[in-house]
Amino acid sequence: MVLMEDECHLCWGDTCGYVWGKRNAAVGVPMLNQRQRQTYYGALNLLTGDFHPQAAAAGNGEHTVNFIRHCQSLYPGKRLLWLWDGASYHRGQDMADFLAEENQGREEADWKVTCMRFAPNAPEQNPVEDVWLQAKNHLRKHFAANKTFAEVKACFLNFLQGLSFRAETKFAWYWGGSQVI
Repeated sequence: MVLMEDECHLCWGDTCGYVWGKRNAAVGVPMLNQRQRQTYYGALNLLTGDFHPQAAAAGNGEHTVNFIRHCQSLYPGKRLLWLWDGASYHRGQDMADFLAEENQGREEADWKVTCMRFAPNAPEQNPVEDVWLQAKNHLRKHFAANKTFAEVKACFLNFLQGLSFRAETKFAWYWGGSQVI
């Protein structure tokens, strides 16, 4: 299975994206609860377009390994190829230990988990960035219904769960066409 992965840090202020004001005049919007923040991991299945989100306390090596283990449970017995950015915790000691344990004694072609990085500073290569954008735009459209940060998180996660995403243009970068051999 080929999974594209990224993390998103949802902040209380992400619900306010647009305001009306006079042209050429700055509009001040007070930000309440600036410290309220939730990290999400997300993996997009390149073949099916299914999206797998999971909340975490932070983006770090421990939570990255936990997310990979979660995705392994979704695809039992399958080998996973992860495509992701160069975050330090993607290549840190927790990941090195996890990969050594998972792939121990296997030839590279038979590894259970293989990780590859996107080009540096190229978020446009990762369709998960588009998923996060869609989810945050959904929040902005429904800002009036979300009075608390708990409601914001629930709205965000409800939008993401069960999402099947098609980024035909970006998927074509990785598959030559819609037909998979």
